[in-house]
Amino acid sequence: MKVVVLGSGVIGVTTAHQLALAGHEVTVVDRQPGAGLETSYANAGEVSPGYSAPWAGPGVPAKAVKWLLMHHRPLVIRHLDAAMIRWCLAMLRNCTARRYAVNKARMLRLAEYSRDCLRELRDTTGIRYDERMRGTLQLFRTRTQYEGSSGDIAVLVQSGVDHALLDRAGCIAREPALAQVADKFVGGLLLPGDETGDCHLFTQRLAAIAAERGVTFRHGTPIHRIVVEGGTVAGVDTSAGRFTGDAYVVALGSYSPLLLAPLGIRIPVYPVKGYSITVPIADAAGAPESTVMDESHKVAVTRLGDRIRAGGTAELAGYTLQLHEARRRTLEHVVSDLFPGGGDLSRGTFWCGLRPMTPDGTPLVGPTPIARLHLATGHGTLGWTMAAGTARVVTDVVSGRQPEIDLEGLTLSRYGRSSAPAIAARAA
Repeated sequence: MKVVVLGSGVIGVTTAHQLALAGHEVTVVDRQPGAGLETSYANAGEVSPGYSAPWAGPGVPAKAVKWLLMHHRPLVIRHLDAAMIRWCLAMLRNCTARRYAVNKARMLRLAEYSRDCLRELRDTTGIRYDERMRGTLQLFRTRTQYEGSSGDIAVLVQSGVDHALLDRAGCIAREPALAQVADKFVGGLLLPGDETGDCHLFTQRLAAIAAERGVTFRHGTPIHRIVVEGGTVAGVDTSAGRFTGDAYVVALGSYSPLLLAPLGIRIPVYPVKGYSITVPIADAAGAPESTVMDESHKVAVTRLGDRIRAGGTAELAGYTLQLHEARRRTLEHVVSDLFPGGGDLSRGTFWCGLRPMTPDGTPLVGPTPIARLHLATGHGTLGWTMAAGTARVVTDVVSGRQPEIDLEGLTLSRYGRSSAPAIAARAA
């Protein structure tokens, strides 16, 4: 079977590789000159199934107001438009305890499966990407945060996810560099099954492996439209002409809604900008061992080889990729506050990318109302975490096999109609 994959980020490349393993003839089309050059390029580096949770939850509306007023703001709204308002309203509808539990359980199902798939992929290919298997530590600066973790812990227990609530001494035992700032936190939630790694390095190296398996990459090829005739996809028009196949996979992240909307498929995905800085390690003993998630600032600080990556911020600003220095100062503040002297901030690289967020936090994976057209998008901050599992699920669906996990709540059908409310924004 010939399969055309649209997008060469971590989702698209991992899916293409899995499809090739299943015996399909695969072509990947992307406007960028190489793989993993957009949202996959410099994310926080977490492969964090244990930390998989929707942004929409009980108390989030009140917290959002607080975040907007903080000096180092985790949430920034640059402008309001109709698409953003619709997305925010849809997110607010998911800010109940019941919906949070349902959405988190769905996300954990895919994320845990994906971690297992990634381990298998790593074993079979030997791929290396500055990976570490030392877990995630969600760091609580306040007693309220520490005690408020009970809701998340209940879902982790229900889903069978390994975890441990640690006091200050327990956190330092896991992350020794925190001993020098012990007065700045009260405890943390450890998720020992989580991993870390350089998503861009992984994506580039897996693309090379996939090419050796026969996958064709058409980079530098802007996609114009998906052509539908008689209720089925007839091809994809690009700057290099029309690509045709027996199946098509849309893995274009935040840009997926723009390509799908003309077909009448309006997926509730909005681009939420995230920022990161990458700095060389100056003092190995003063750097994190794995990932430390600062719960107050919503910033993850991760060790990637001889570098520290700090990523965070949710900025609602449409499709603009403008870098704002205030966000850099926030990331630098968290690194220097928790790991003073660990990294050389003067040599940091500043970056931003667009996370494809759904209002309920759960990605969109699987079939669409149009024959032969499949989705692999809407993963938000968890594309790196869910890539290997998404690839396996999509490959099974395209191949006509029953996926190994239940797809309930992971497909477009969870919105109860053939297409979700019109939320897609226009590219700026």
